Amino acid sequence: MEATEFVLPSMWMGIAVVVILFAIFYYVGWWAAKKTTSEEDLYAAGFSIGPVANGLAMGATWASLATFMGVIALIYKLQAPFVYLWIQWALSIPLLTLLYGTCLRRMKAFTPASFIKVRYGNEAAIVIIVWMCLSMVMYALGQMIGLGMAFEVLFGLPYKYALVIVGIATIGFITMGGMYGASYNAAFQMVVMIIAMVVPMSAIMKAMGSSGWWFPPLAYGDMVPGMLKQIPEFFDMKYDYRWYFALIPAFTMGPIALPHLAMRVFTSSSIKSARWSVVWFILFLGLLFSGAYTAGFAGNYFTALTGHEIAKPDQTILILNVFYNPAIVAAFVVGGAVAAGMSTINGNLMAIAGLIGGDLLGILAPKMPGAKKMRWGYLALGIAGIITILLAFSPPPFLVTSILWAFGLLATAVSPSILLGVWWKQANKVAMIISSAACGIVYIIISPHVLGNIVVGKGLVAALGMSGAMVTVPLSFASFIILSFIFNKLQMAAPSLEDKKMIDRIHGWGIDYDEARYNGVAMPIVLVILSAIVFYWGMQPW
Repeated sequence: MEATEFVLPSMWMGIAVVVILFAIFYYVGWWAAKKTTSEEDLYAAGFSIGPVANGLAMGATWASLATFMGVIALIYKLQAPFVYLWIQWALSIPLLTLLYGTCLRRMKAFTPASFIKVRYGNEAAIVIIVWMCLSMVMYALGQMIGLGMAFEVLFGLPYKYALVIVGIATIGFITMGGMYGASYNAAFQMVVMIIAMVVPMSAIMKAMGSSGWWFPPLAYGDMVPGMLKQIPEFFDMKYDYRWYFALIPAFTMGPIALPHLAMRVFTSSSIKSARWSVVWFILFLGLLFSGAYTAGFAGNYFTALTGHEIAKPDQTILILNVFYNPAIVAAFVVGGAVAAGMSTINGNLMAIAGLIGGDLLGILAPKMPGAKKMRWGYLALGIAGIITILLAFSPPPFLVTSILWAFGLLATAVSPSILLGVWWKQANKVAMIISSAACGIVYIIISPHVLGNIVVGKGLVAALGMSGAMVTVPLSFASFIILSFIFNKLQMAAPSLEDKKMIDRIHGWGIDYDEARYNGVAMPIVLVILSAIVFYWGMQPW
């Protein structure tokens, strides 16, 4: 087979598209800067974003440069089984909203760490802030490197120069606009991403002979017989049942703790608006990700049909557009990929700003004036961006899998703290700190990226954090619950009456307090038993 790599036919077209996009981003940032006058504006856009705009922004924050590159590469390699990964990721925001998002929206929280501080105290909040900031840096790092590579191709510059240019330009408009700018820029970026993903695929599918070219996300079914003829194993379930089950603790439980996703729920203008935002999110993300799956499907079909092997699978959609579409269309798709990377960095850096400027400073300097906290928030945002650029010069060797690996870390160290804190009044502060810190460290140790001789699982399941999460997520839930029972029995940091009343309030009960509500024993015991079964299963040889 002939190896094919991406080369943009006209560099100037790509440059023009990117310049126009940046001009729009900076205009929105400038407009948003004038509206940002308080901490609520900086971190939560004044709790004023409507459902459609927030649904678009949720989709853009959830998606990333990986949607145009790494995700399609995974589809190209994993083929049909990738659908199961996508389902788990796509569940994150609906579950986040249902399980705790609207509850924390009633608190007018800036980040999930704001809830942790109120629920468990300052020490617990610091532990969670550390885990979340680590995850956000890893997340933003992948986007920054991808943007540097995109600008390297567009401008013909050495990677390091391209990285500095795009990094500084990106940090500039994000810092300028705060959460108002991040929200409306992300909404615009999602529109660009959907158009760039879906519309050019119509021409590609038509050229491939599909009669469903008019709606690529769902109408490529008539290509299935041809795919089965060219690649008979494309739709095979290639892995055993445990592989698919392991996606749940790693890729469902992890993303629901992502602070930049939770912050999108918190910016909603009301509880009703937050719920409707999820409906719009599902629609918009469905269009984008169904389009991404179509691109992966078409990439396999393209290779089998033409004999052109795609040398770098993360270039699949770019190569298809260069091969089948005019240069201006290929340039616009590059612009869509750039918008995807920026939308995620928007969310990542705003989350770090909220965690440091809002949550951590609220602990370390509770009497600091709001205006001064805002300045520290802007500073934290800018410094986080600079750190990300510096790390991108020499990224860790496991960068390709770092984002997905970070999901397992959040599922282990953060998700139990939030979910049990919201739904179980007996969740104990000391138990939370011990289980979060200990199980998070265990997850890092048993990954293949730190101590190569101590690994649970092997190959892809280990590299993506799937096998590690299969062990540490149930361990974290079980240890948290068991230690809570023990410490509460010993009257060691047992939840106070005010802690319990707060749980009822965030669920919408107001002053109608009921001691028995969210205070049962059966649910946590059942959860411990289920966790023990999953833990034992995860410890078996992979």
